[in-house]
Amino acid sequence: MSIELTALTLAGLLQFLQYGIYAVPANLELGSGYTMSARDREPSRPMTPKTARLGRAFDNHFEGLILFAIAVGVIQMSGQNTGFTASCAVVYLAARVAYVPAYAMGWKPWRSLIWFAGFLATLAMLLAALF
Repeated sequence: MSIELTALTLAGLLQFLQYGIYAVPANLELGSGYTMSARDREPSRPMTPKTARLGRAFDNHFEGLILFAIAVGVIQMSGQNTGFTASCAVVYLAARVAYVPAYAMGWKPWRSLIWFAGFLATLAMLLAALF
């Protein structure tokens, strides 16, 4: 398996891990009555800021993962895997791993800079496929 596909697979597994890291405290804080409901109303009690940030980091990874999967798919299907695209994939994965604690702990401006590193790595992969 290529480095790009390995990074994509690990990024997918990271999303599952993020789900658990977020879902457990969210269920404890909101109660199963709310989390198992249709959620037609706002919860009667708020989540802690850290748990809410974990939820936003989880959602954010879905958004980034879509673009990264497109980049890996284009590189892989066109046979344009290079050391550069592999490095970009590793940077993306490392940034996503670092992003979770950075967001959970409210590290600013580091959270945004870490996010940007992953975003830029994905953009670089897409541009490498075109040129």
